[in-house]
Amino acid sequence: MQDADTIHSILLPEPVVAEAFTDAEAAVARLEEIYTAATSFLSQHFAATIAGQRPPARVRAHYPEIRLTTVSFTKADSRLSFGHVAQPGTYATTVTRPDLFRNYLVQQIGLLVQNHGVPVVIGLSDTPMPVHFAVAGQTVNVPQEGALEFSLRDVFDVPDLATTNDDIVNGERLVNHDGSRPLAPFTAQRVDYSLARLAHYTATEPRHFQNHVLFTNYQFYVDEFEGYARAALADPDSGYTGFVAPGNQEITTPDGALPFNPKMPQMPAYHLKRADGQGITLVNIGVGPSNAKTATDHIAVLRPHAWLMVGHCAGLRNSQSLGDFVLAHAYLREDHVLDDDLPVWVPIPALAEIQIALEDAVEEVTQLEGYELKRIMRTGTVATIDNRNWELRDHSGPVQRLSQSRAIALDMESATIAANGFRFRVPYGTLLCVSDKPLHGELKLPGMASDFYKTQVARHLQIGIRAMERLRETPIERIHSRKLRSFEETAFL
Repeated sequence: MQDADTIHSILLPEPVVAEAFTDAEAAVARLEEIYTAATSFLSQHFAATIAGQRPPARVRAHYPEIRLTTVSFTKADSRLSFGHVAQPGTYATTVTRPDLFRNYLVQQIGLLVQNHGVPVVIGLSDTPMPVHFAVAGQTVNVPQEGALEFSLRDVFDVPDLATTNDDIVNGERLVNHDGSRPLAPFTAQRVDYSLARLAHYTATEPRHFQNHVLFTNYQFYVDEFEGYARAALADPDSGYTGFVAPGNQEITTPDGALPFNPKMPQMPAYHLKRADGQGITLVNIGVGPSNAKTATDHIAVLRPHAWLMVGHCAGLRNSQSLGDFVLAHAYLREDHVLDDDLPVWVPIPALAEIQIALEDAVEEVTQLEGYELKRIMRTGTVATIDNRNWELRDHSGPVQRLSQSRAIALDMESATIAANGFRFRVPYGTLLCVSDKPLHGELKLPGMASDFYKTQVARHLQIGIRAMERLRETPIERIHSRKLRSFEETAFL
């Protein structure tokens, strides 16, 4: 790299000339070149700075961007719910980690070029890259505020939460500050923020996450998932290539050793990988809507093809039995964590493709179908609340609302996961297992719980996995349908 130029007391990398591309692979390769140059520039200066060589001026690099301009009102091929813009104009988005998002970017750019017959322009944005994100994953440690004799803010750009938000996906920003329209649902700094949070909360790097994500609220599912993964790795025809546990510990053989991790993260993630990224990730989010929102807020930037909740719930009907399954077709939202982003009056619909995949998976695993399936599975409203000990309060109000909503099950995560799937345009679904019936005096006792877990967890998890494998075989246009798209949508999925 040549010496940087000093412009208005700011050290910048070598200038980048914007280039037009009609080849998506070449466009993404150029994005990678620009991004690598920017992060290398910042990392080198940062390493020198913390070693005591404070630079003579502010150090800055910018994110690369993708820009598209079309002047034609000719209607594009809109059979897909994405890959095209609705009207003439200029559209732009900043980009981070093009290496991680290579397949996604190639697909999205390729559709734009194909549908509109114009090139995309790859160049530099005017958005500074925070040094924290530039050095993420490297051996250089970012010091805490006060550890240096000067403030990092005086030398480098740092994360700015004022510009790291969900304005685009929430439909609150239709025009960028330069007059262009958003091309993608997330800006580069919003993506970088979530990538850093994912590594922190799950203790696995974002590159391990697969396109099909299962959420659970019990460790028992994790144990079963590892067992399933080892069996899959023993089968050369399974298509699975590795299994990753927290700490980025990966095995590629069924007898591979996974070291014990004494310091588990808040929401540990486990990844059964395929070479094409179409494997399955399981995240143990624990209990509560706050964790459910946190996990989905950050996983959403990876643009998964589907996520499902497979956990335990309270059965609300006397006709239910412990171990029965509940397939949610509606949600009563009393979790409150998304009220500011998605008003409670917004309906969260059931998605036919997800529902069919789940029901077919239940039939396959249980060997029951049709009328006989009703013995163990009910379809209905799932209520999600934010009070784990709701049973201890006056029942008259809550129980009346539950009855009016026709709820058949209650938990603390499902509606949050579904609502965030709706908000982020990620197909979602819920299959729960009844573990107690508090309204009918059937609480989990130690012996009952042990027997329940032995008999039901393995079967429940297998259903979730088979549903995901069925969705993997479903054409992408059927999963990512228009049902999750609003009036003003970004071209990128």
